[in-house]
Amino acid sequence: MKIATIILRVLMGTLFLFASITILFGLITPPEQLGAMKIFDDGLKASKYLMPTIKVIELICGLCFVSGFFVPLASVIISPIIINIVLVHAFLAPEGLPAGIFLVIANSFVAYSHKEIFAPFFKMK
Repeated sequence: MKIATIILRVLMGTLFLFASITILFGLITPPEQLGAMKIFDDGLKASKYLMPTIKVIELICGLCFVSGFFVPLASVIISPIIINIVLVHAFLAPEGLPAGIFLVIANSFVAYSHKEIFAPFFKMK
């Protein structure tokens, strides 16, 4: 289980590093969106702060996943972003849904491998 956790953690971290670095530093031009996804994407761009903030969080969490430091914290911080990725692809761009599902499964597996850290959150008072 330890090796599987490391593999999933590094794959997830690499995915977040690639996604954040390419957008933050303009290494690739994102594909032109169509329909509802274009409206959603334009709204994110119009806010000026939201997309860079998300990408910086992805970069920091990706570094944590790849390096192995602060993995439980990174897992908690990246969870809302992963949920948003899944929902956006479920409702607006279904072609990206497999990547979102992979992220949910990988993050759940990584969090479960640190269950002793999360156990106090699930105890009744």
